[in-house]
Amino acid sequence: MNYRRFGRTDLQVSEIAFGGGRSGGILVDADDDTKRDAVRRALDLGINWFDTAPQYGQGKSEEALGWLLSEVPEKPFVSTKVKINTDDGDDIIGQVERSIEESLNKLRRSSVDLLQLHSAIRPQSGGGALTAHDVLRGGGAAEALERMRDRGFCKFIGLTALGDAAGTCEVIASGRFDAAQVYYNMLNPSAARALPPAWQGADLNGIIDSCKKQDMAVMAIRIFAAGYLATPQRTGRESILTTNTKPDSEERMAEELFTEFGEDYGTRAQTALRYVLANDAVSTAIIGLSEPAYIDEAINGAAIGFLPEEAFKRLEALYETNFGAA
Repeated sequence: MNYRRFGRTDLQVSEIAFGGGRSGGILVDADDDTKRDAVRRALDLGINWFDTAPQYGQGKSEEALGWLLSEVPEKPFVSTKVKINTDDGDDIIGQVERSIEESLNKLRRSSVDLLQLHSAIRPQSGGGALTAHDVLRGGGAAEALERMRDRGFCKFIGLTALGDAAGTCEVIASGRFDAAQVYYNMLNPSAARALPPAWQGADLNGIIDSCKKQDMAVMAIRIFAAGYLATPQRTGRESILTTNTKPDSEERMAEELFTEFGEDYGTRAQTALRYVLANDAVSTAIIGLSEPAYIDEAINGAAIGFLPEEAFKRLEALYETNFGAA
């Protein structure tokens, strides 16, 4: 396992992190022995970061991680999140306090290493989204997370950098956050670069550059595009997080990609992981799992090394035609 600098913190984190979300589903859907095997295997292979949230399985992910990590001698890093109910926008600080207290109870911990804002940032609030002003104003989400840090409930604070790119970059530029979870994968790498006119999808351009300017850690999320990149098999757990993104287009682009690439660079999942890890701005890539064997597959893929330049050239040709649709 390789380890990377986690932004401006003093942490060294595994370049692969264990994701407890619904897309992989192992902490939510698997039986206890399978969950235990997955966590033990991850630790044995050097993974030292576990990511969860209250929304994952309606608390099941946090609860599972709580008892699983209480069984092991290792003390890996743990991150969780808080989502703001915009119908109760006058009590953001109270919402955050209640959420982290419930999370710590489920996790069987007195604190987490990273507490992240889980709400998307958009031009207008509502439907679970916040504006940049909602985050940065007095009594807003940033202040609420800062208070939890000051009380010792977390060491660092972060955000899920989804929604409107301009608003998200405004929040990042405030310098108040230590880390960002950034949507970044082979089908949509827009957080790290501008893309050709033919390419279509949610435009997150500028987010990674904004993180770099603040020396914030970048935690790459959805590196398998909700599973469309990892496998041609659908599980029913696929969910779309970004605007201007549809399941049928994700599936079409993934199939076009691997019709071109085949297994030239490993399995589908290994190819997707090697692409993300080639970006040195990424501190860690969060992977979702449905069975323990996928941990070995990911580790073996990372061990091969970054995708070669030839692969990036082939991928660029696909972007130029919107994966053959233009």
